[in-house]
Amino acid sequence: MTGTVHRRESGVTDQGFSADEIDTSRPHPARMYDYYLGGRDNYQVDREAAAGVVRQIPEILTAARMNRAFLERAVRSVVEDGVRQIIDVGTGIPTSPNPHEIARGIAPDVKVAYVDNDPIVASHAGARLTGTPDTGFALADIRKPETILEHPAVRELIDFDRPVALLLVAVLHFVRDDEGPAGIVATLAEALPPGSRLVLSHATSDFHPDGMPEVLKIYKNATATLNPRPHADVLPLFDGFRLLEPGLVQVPLWRPDGPPPPAEELGRIGFYGGVGVKE
Repeated sequence: MTGTVHRRESGVTDQGFSADEIDTSRPHPARMYDYYLGGRDNYQVDREAAAGVVRQIPEILTAARMNRAFLERAVRSVVEDGVRQIIDVGTGIPTSPNPHEIARGIAPDVKVAYVDNDPIVASHAGARLTGTPDTGFALADIRKPETILEHPAVRELIDFDRPVALLLVAVLHFVRDDEGPAGIVATLAEALPPGSRLVLSHATSDFHPDGMPEVLKIYKNATATLNPRPHADVLPLFDGFRLLEPGLVQVPLWRPDGPPPPAEELGRIGFYGGVGVKE
């Protein structure tokens, strides 16, 4: 498969979406995250909301970059361990190096299925994610995990009889408690064979509680609310997986390429991350 956006919703084509199908009236977390990373694929409403978050928690800019660096290290790790298939749920606005670029720097035969529920992400997918063989994109929502597993773009690309790396990076904190984040992970994990990996990162208010109430208000007006969770609530998301060393830690501490940040800076990085193996 060479990677296309399959016709699943009204108006969806291989070329993407018409402008009126992209909601620019409310901030979208993917576009806000793009702003934090210094990207330009965002709108004024996203920039204003993201700037409000930065005023409350200036470290969000550093935290977003460190979370992205965690993704890069984790992808390298799973591919070095022999995994050759990746499902990236909650892809977000493409930011190079993307998972397929990272993975293929180690093994050119890695297959990657990207999944997101934002039409603007889909509109970029053809040019920036699925322009090479063995990549695909599925427009689907993590809140309906069955639709991800059944999507043709995933089924045509991923062999569920062989180990898969499931990436849930900075996505589950946009799932409310009443939407069952643990159940979502369990449903996705059930489809994976032994030897598969779960790469997960999650926002937390453990390190900056003062600014969080205002940040939550900003995200309440976005297309998805922010639901940061403490370490004790993130850890059970790995049920059924054996956590690899160093466990569930702040993202700069997960197998860093160099020295970790100073304690003062580390104390404000509000993302946990870890990688688990299904046994």
